[in-house]
Parts: sequence; structure tokens; C-alpha cells
Amino acid sequence: MPTPPLAGSTTGPAALRPLIDTVLTALQDGAHRRDGPLPAGGPDAVTPRMRTATHPAIPDHGTGAHDALRTLVGALTEGAADPAHPLCAAHLHTPPLALATAADLAASALNPSMDSWDQAPAASALEADITAALATEIYPHHPSPDALITTGGTEANQLALLLARERNGPVQTICAANAHHSITRAAWLLGLPEPLVIPAPAGVMDLAALDQALTELHRPLLVTATAGTTDTGRIDPLDDIADLCTTHGAELHIDAAYGGPLLFSPTHRTKVHGLDRAHSVTLDLHKLGWQPAPAGILAVPDRTRLDTLHHHAPYLNAADDTEAGLPDLLGRSLRTTRRPDALKIAVTLQALGRTGLADLIDRTITAAHRLADLITTTPTLDLYDRPTISTVLFRPTDADDNTVATIRRTLLTRGHAVLGRARTDDRLWLKATLLNPHTTPDDLRTLLDLVDRLTHDLAEGNTPR
Repeated sequence: MPTPPLAGSTTGPAALRPLIDTVLTALQDGAHRRDGPLPAGGPDAVTPRMRTATHPAIPDHGTGAHDALRTLVGALTEGAADPAHPLCAAHLHTPPLALATAADLAASALNPSMDSWDQAPAASALEADITAALATEIYPHHPSPDALITTGGTEANQLALLLARERNGPVQTICAANAHHSITRAAWLLGLPEPLVIPAPAGVMDLAALDQALTELHRPLLVTATAGTTDTGRIDPLDDIADLCTTHGAELHIDAAYGGPLLFSPTHRTKVHGLDRAHSVTLDLHKLGWQPAPAGILAVPDRTRLDTLHHHAPYLNAADDTEAGLPDLLGRSLRTTRRPDALKIAVTLQALGRTGLADLIDRTITAAHRLADLITTTPTLDLYDRPTISTVLFRPTDADDNTVATIRRTLLTRGHAVLGRARTDDRLWLKATLLNPHTTPDDLRTLLDLVDRLTHDLAEGNTPR
């Protein structure tokens, strides 16, 4: 007797609707059991609980769609770090917009594969329009800018170095000490010389050191600047760097994974003035764009700069099909099978428009400045500096680095708050990266009170495990 199909074995609306209800219930139940920004107990508590929920990982007989969803989604939610919680502020880990999440579900249900037109007829047209529109935001005065959708800033940076290598041969990359680790890794992967790392004494690229390096090096050069560092959120002096690159005949790539979306804010876009002078720009909309990951972008001022990525596979882009007018998608990525990540981006842009995105960005940055104000008026805390974007570094006054590290780990283990860490000026700092535009002043005060109380407990000798 044939085995009946599992519930939800197709993705039609009738099959999805009850499963979505089960998922939503499991998400709510799991979040209720967690009751905080992340689960208490650390790895020793979280790992066994998750393993119990998944055991056996491959059962002889399935439990059914609803039971599997209830069990695993509930367990994953209970053990999750919730980026929507106002005290979850360690990393560039954004709370995704509900509408973008819903669009992502539709993308999964339709499952276009972005490697040939016959697998993604409408999705390929949507992606072409959205990438061109985003590239035009970065390069408004160029006639034919374009962009690729990537898995994030790391892939985008790797593609930028690859394109520079294909234009110029084995380029020497120059970056500052504040650059993202993916720059060095990309050079290694591509067989390029190890990047020359110049100082960033104030958290941004040292212009005198850059001028000296460009003067002394006599080979094809690629300078990589940063608009929004992962440690402090600082933005390199982009126009000044572009001037030096022009003077010395070097190419410029700007990693604006964090800061690039400031372009959408009339209040803050001047902070990234000069992006349009780069040969390529990285952007991550799963940071200050509130998209479910991934939603990375690599933009270039002229679409012909992407021609080197063209690749031929007869079963996907036969020459006669291309000549007949079917779009060739293989040159849009180094990957073959790709999700239609353009859909969630397009839905967000349509739903919010420029003013809606600007409002989210402005409110987030306002919250960061509000946190900085609270720190400066708290005598037991020291502020590193005013935030450039939405990253705020602080530490208890007179605490040593070991105490700072212990405070962070204790907050994590107790499930009270998720803060990051950054080393700058030869000291360790607690890092709050605010990406939730709905964070309130009371949320910020709660965060600082947690740090203050824990600092006091440690000073009294109540050392947490």
C-alpha cells in the first residue's frame, strides 16, 4: 500500500496555510519559554536541550509535519538570540522586517533558481531592475551602473578584489587596520599579495600613511576603504581617499556593508559622501536595511565591469538561446543555484519607500545617540566616543579588561543581554550595536543598569561563574 504524502509536501497556498499557523504558534511558544534576548545557561544548557528536541536526527519513522515544526521551531526559538529584543545589541544582527520575512517565505515557496531564465522568468526581471536601481543610488551620475546580489559583505568584497585582479593582474591591496577581515581573506583566496595594512590611529584610515604607501609602491594598486567599521562604526574619509587614489592612479573599493544604507537618509547621507567615486562598493541590506539574511550587494559604476564574470554552461545559457533573447544569468554570480533574494528587497522598497527607510535609519541612529547621552550622565560608566552610525562603545569606570570581559559573558550566560566587545585604544570595551528602531529610552536605561549592577557585584567579590 503506498505511503500517503506528508502534510505540507507541496507548497500550494492550501498546503502552506496550516503549516504557517503551526510555525507562528511555535515561534510564540518558544519566545515565551525564553523570556529574554537569549536563553540562560550558556552552551551547557542550550546544547543538550536542542539535542533532545532533535533526537533522533533521522528517525526511522517520521513524526509528521506539524509535530516536527512545533518541536524544532519551538526549540530553536527558545534557544535563539532574538535580534528583535532591545537588549540584543552585540553585532550587526538586525531584526528583520515582518514584510521582508513574509516575502522571503514567498521566495522559498516559489523557489526560483537564479541561474537560468527558464527557472526564474519573472524573478530574473525583478532582480535586474532592483540591482540597477540600487546601483543608481550609489552611482547617480553614471549612465549604466549595476549591482550583483551576494550572500553578504564577505562575498561582495571577494568579488571586488576578483574584478580588480581581472582588470589589472595581481593587484596589491592596501587597507587600514580598521578593515574587515574579509579583505585579507579574499586576497588569500584569490592568490593576491597579502594586503598592506596601514595605521588607523583614530579608528579611520591614516591619510598620510596612505599617501606614502601609494607613492612607494609601483604596481597595480587597489585601496579598500571602510564606511562603517565593525568595531566602532567609524567611516573613513572617503573623498580624501578617493583624491589620493586619483592622484596616484590607484583603484578604490569601498566596503560600505554597514554604512552604505545611510544614502537613504537625507539627515545622514553626507557621512558617506564619496561612495560614487569608488570602482566598486559593498552594501549589506541585512544590516541597516532590516532584511533577513542574506541581502548583500556589490555595485559598480558601469555594468560592463561585470563582463569578466561571464561563464558558459550549455545546459543553462546556450549561445543560441542567448542570441534569441533569453537572459544569461550565469554572469550575475560565482554561484550557480541562487535564491531570489531580490524579492524581499523589492517588497521592502515598495512598501516603505525612501521616506520609510529614512525614518528607520534616523530613529536607529537617534537611539544610539540617546544611549551615548545616558552613558555620559552615568558617573560609573565611560563612553568611548559619540557614535558615527549606531555603534556605541562603553565600559565601567576604572574596570580592567578582565572585568569587562566577565561582565559581557555573565550577561550572556544569565540570558539578560547580548553585548559585543571591541578592543581599541589598548582597552577592551563593551559594544552596543543598535539596529532596532523601536528601542526606547527605558530599554537603554535597563541595559546600563544591568551593567552597573553586575559591575558592583564583581567589585564586592560576588564573582559569577
